[in-house]
Amino acid sequence: MVTGQFANWIVLGLVFFAAVLVVLALAPMILGRTDIKARLASQGGSAAVDSGPGSIRNDAISSRWARLLQQIEERGLNLTDSASNKIAEKLQMAGFDQPWAPRAFTLARAAGTLGLPTLMLLFIAVSGNWPTPGKLYMFVMGSALLGLYAPGIIVSGRADERAKEILNGFPDTLDLLLVCLEAGLGIDAAFSRVGSEITSSHPLLAKLFGQVSLELRAGRSREAALRLLAKKSGVPEITAFTTLIIQSDKLGASVASALRIYAAEMREQRRMRAEEKAHRIPVLLSIPLVCFMLPTMVAVLMLPAAIGMKNQMATVDKQRAAQQQ
Repeated sequence: MVTGQFANWIVLGLVFFAAVLVVLALAPMILGRTDIKARLASQGGSAAVDSGPGSIRNDAISSRWARLLQQIEERGLNLTDSASNKIAEKLQMAGFDQPWAPRAFTLARAAGTLGLPTLMLLFIAVSGNWPTPGKLYMFVMGSALLGLYAPGIIVSGRADERAKEILNGFPDTLDLLLVCLEAGLGIDAAFSRVGSEITSSHPLLAKLFGQVSLELRAGRSREAALRLLAKKSGVPEITAFTTLIIQSDKLGASVASALRIYAAEMREQRRMRAEEKAHRIPVLLSIPLVCFMLPTMVAVLMLPAAIGMKNQMATVDKQRAAQQQ
């Protein structure tokens, strides 16, 4: 029986490593465009580093991650995903706006898918507690799925936290922008001024507004810069704000009047979100109260009565024993 289980483990291990070797062997053949890109880059005299859409300054060549990814791709493993545009948008919403971020995300998923099962097998081999072949297969597949989906879960969580932080500071930013416009500044100068003023209080919005200011100074049109702002933020309220600015600019309407109304709506929505969270507190507190406080209160109320009943029953028993004697 032990020999049969050991043979099954050996077969499962050989199948797993054979599949890994087949994938590593076929990747350069299927994705053979890497060599072509390398030759074109060498003939052009510059590194083949993709620049992100809408970026003004590209420091990816001096980045350690970019050099590492470039060296990996030069060795025959292409990290460009078929859904790289969607991955890039998702990473931008999470704050990873570097040109090499999609390739690093693909590398992290591949390393997790292959690395976690390997670490689990090494841990089981060192500990010596080998499970049954079925459980071993489930453990390996579960760790592989965890390594595949964990980077996406982390990026989604960071994107949600970033969107909340941007949304909470957006009404204050609109008020400052409205003050700058009513003071006589143009919309381009107002973005630059507000971005420098909110650096300490709302750094994410300051970065976004600073990027808009840089885009405008570089010669990009106001509409394109604002739409890029909405795309990088990933917040529907900022998308509506950019649409409002673009439409007011095209129609010749007063941007300050439109911003005053929109800022009031944003403050009202923030107040409603705060009230919603406040109304959820009693419901959330009921769970620990029922789980921890209620058993304690029941014990405190019932324990004296239980002790009294026990003492009374002991007294009755003593009286019966005395009467029988």
